[in-house]
Amino acid sequence: MSIDINTQFLLADDHSLIRQALSILLEDIGIEGAVSQASNLSQVMDVVKSESIDIAIIDAHFPDGNSMTIIPEIKKINPGVKILVYTGVDEKAQSLKFINAGADGFLSKMAEEEETKQAILQMLETGQYLSPITQALLMSALQNPQLADPLKTLTDRELEIAELYGQGLGNLEIANRLSLKQNTVSTVKKRIFEKLNIENIVELANLLKNYEN
Repeated sequence: MSIDINTQFLLADDHSLIRQALSILLEDIGIEGAVSQASNLSQVMDVVKSESIDIAIIDAHFPDGNSMTIIPEIKKINPGVKILVYTGVDEKAQSLKFINAGADGFLSKMAEEEETKQAILQMLETGQYLSPITQALLMSALQNPQLADPLKTLTDRELEIAELYGQGLGNLEIANRLSLKQNTVSTVKKRIFEKLNIENIVELANLLKNYEN
């Protein structure tokens, strides 16, 4: 395996113990390049703007937001950076979202130390890491477009309402525009969130940005 030991890493997690553990793994692998750290999304963007990061290992969720929202921004600033999402969120439910947002790899924090090392080595060698679970999901997505594009799970009405939420409209504004009752709009919103497995409007807006033509 041919790797560049001087690769510049960014370790981004709001828990210092996770960052420390990853730093130790990098030392074990023999990485001699600079290792920057960030504990929130704002710090991530500051580091990406100021330093030439080669590989970023980033958690999915931070106190100030979901990292999926900044992955496209990171790629715009540094198109060559490779991003490994290292997280405790459900891989089966979440990995394709992050891959489609622009991440180059996805690894569960539940993975054993050896798998974590192999994931980092693969990121170094090929710029990608897909666990067997995510590989299987991608294969399924080729056969089932709804997995590749979660918006396809929505009805026309649900998609219409989702787009209005994405534009910043609230329940009352959407209800007035579509001549619906406000509680009907709220019910549809709940159904949209359940189908897309999301928790807030920010995640919805991000999905719309990533999947809509």
